Amino acid sequence: MKDTKQQFEHVIAICRDLFAKKLHDYGAAWRIMRPSSLTDQIFIKANRIRSIETKGVAMVDEGIRSEFIAIVNYGIIGLIQLELGYAETDDMTEARALELYDRYAKQAMELMLAKNHDYGEAWRGMRISSYTDLILMKIYRTKQIEGHDGETLVSEGIDANYMDMINYSVFGLIKLEFGE
Repeated sequence: MKDTKQQFEHVIAICRDLFAKKLHDYGAAWRIMRPSSLTDQIFIKANRIRSIETKGVAMVDEGIRSEFIAIVNYGIIGLIQLELGYAETDDMTEARALELYDRYAKQAMELMLAKNHDYGEAWRGMRISSYTDLILMKIYRTKQIEGHDGETLVSEGIDANYMDMINYSVFGLIKLEFGE
């Protein structure tokens, strides 16, 4: 599996570092966000990536890399919010937020490794723009499920879609970071 696990850990460490710094600066202000608002935030980030990919230029001094990092972090926040529910205030310590972050990052890596085993690392042959499209598709699926109050008949739930968004973003970051 090449260095997939180490590469995943490397890019997650970059994402976690930014998450921890923002947590220090802002606290867990994101605790007030409902999952649907987080889905919309991820949509904004993925849509911006697609816009930059299509237009070939960014007018704001943040590129695709920072948006993939944001999707990873908002995806993990979404998983936390699904578990705990949203709060009326910033009700979480930095230590607890980082503990939850690490738990969900680990779950995302375990899922990626299992799928990687079954799919034979097919993601390595994909274009970064395909990850963007898949993330956008997962967002639209998530919005549809949210519109059904989180209920599905045969499909995976919101949490599985957030996990996939995280992992597709990690794949994009690996390709950007390691030039594959």
